[in-house]
Amino acid sequence: MIAGKTLDEWKRELPLIGQMIQYEELFWQNSRFLSFESERKNISVTSKDIDEAEARLKRFAPCIVKLFPETERENGLIESPLRAVPSMRQHLNSLLNTQIEGKLLLKCDSHLPISGSIKARGGIYEVLKHAEEIAIESGSLAKDDDYAILTSDRFRQLFSEHKLSVGSTGNLGLSIGIMGARLGFRVTVHMSSDARQWKKDMLRSKGVEVIEYDSDYSIAVTEGRKQAEAEPNNYFVDDENSVDLFLGYAVAGRRVQKQLNEMKIPVDKGHPLFVYLPCGVGGGPGGVAFGLKMIYGDDVHVFFSEPTHSPCMLLGVLTGKHDKLCVQDFGIDNITCADGLAVGRPSSFIGKTLEHTINGFFTCSDETMFRCLKILWDSEDIRLEPSALAGIASVFNFHDGNKIKAYCSRQAINPENIAHLSWATGGNMVPESVMKGYYVINS
Repeated sequence: MIAGKTLDEWKRELPLIGQMIQYEELFWQNSRFLSFESERKNISVTSKDIDEAEARLKRFAPCIVKLFPETERENGLIESPLRAVPSMRQHLNSLLNTQIEGKLLLKCDSHLPISGSIKARGGIYEVLKHAEEIAIESGSLAKDDDYAILTSDRFRQLFSEHKLSVGSTGNLGLSIGIMGARLGFRVTVHMSSDARQWKKDMLRSKGVEVIEYDSDYSIAVTEGRKQAEAEPNNYFVDDENSVDLFLGYAVAGRRVQKQLNEMKIPVDKGHPLFVYLPCGVGGGPGGVAFGLKMIYGDDVHVFFSEPTHSPCMLLGVLTGKHDKLCVQDFGIDNITCADGLAVGRPSSFIGKTLEHTINGFFTCSDETMFRCLKILWDSEDIRLEPSALAGIASVFNFHDGNKIKAYCSRQAINPENIAHLSWATGGNMVPESVMKGYYVINS
């Protein structure tokens, strides 16, 4: 029995589950979707919360510049470029023998400073918030101080009396580990079996303790949480339930708005923005989706993109059971090249908060992600890790057949006016030898 039903009963009630079990690439337009204006009153996170997160990141900017001189050019702002990728669009059109109408954009969180992935938003933000709380509680910091003082020896000594821990498939661990260790915290990262060796090696080189598990992400999180609860002064960054992570990601909505304005790309009912977000446990895409919806409402259409072997958020929203189910319950193996998305059980917080806000879900195969990795490298000289290609793979799958035409018809949208924005979640820190291996797989 799976949550009170047999597998056959689930397949009869929700035929899409049968396709998921067969690892088919698919698109599901969320039948639970509601207008954001009607739904936002049911969401506990507010615009004021995002204001506070943005203000905190500004306060920390002088500290970030001192710790990471590569951020000096942006005055301590952790942000990534938004790029048009016309050559990629032409390559996809040739492959599809069709026309991707509208614009194709890439949000290059793969090139975020410090840890080179979307996790540099939420992960670093939560570390900074925790550091601020410790420093203020100690009586050593006031919010109107120059936060550059947080890099001094007395604060390193203060932070060294505290531990940070997190469960991760890789990139969240990098962001928590790199920032936490640089501030002086003792950091432990609990790594699932999906985590790449180079990420473990990099963390250890920064002085971070890495504990490895033969099991998947959920076990790494569970064990990390248990250890933190048993130790004094051990703060656990809970990727499955953290509001602070969510807010760090949500700030991205305002940053994208500024970039789109600078590019003179309008977003309104007649010119909708379609955003494709690679999804693992759901925190990163959930926070970004919420931040964008707070600005653009129903004029932004957000799609979560998951591997065919790890469609946990789709399964949670489709069934309405969220974290009460995992993909393994249905015989789906949760084995994928997209290590950052290799999650079998979704975040309950994200699923329950945004189940009526996400416009749709895609699943994409490892083969399609590798194929898009090679095309993007060849056409735009942009190199991403496989999980970061889930967004572009979804753009590809949306235009393969009549799926996007049917969607636009139901929504009364002119496809020519769409700006398609694929979120590139990581890749800049991948060692060259590893990246070349990814490229060779599809050659």
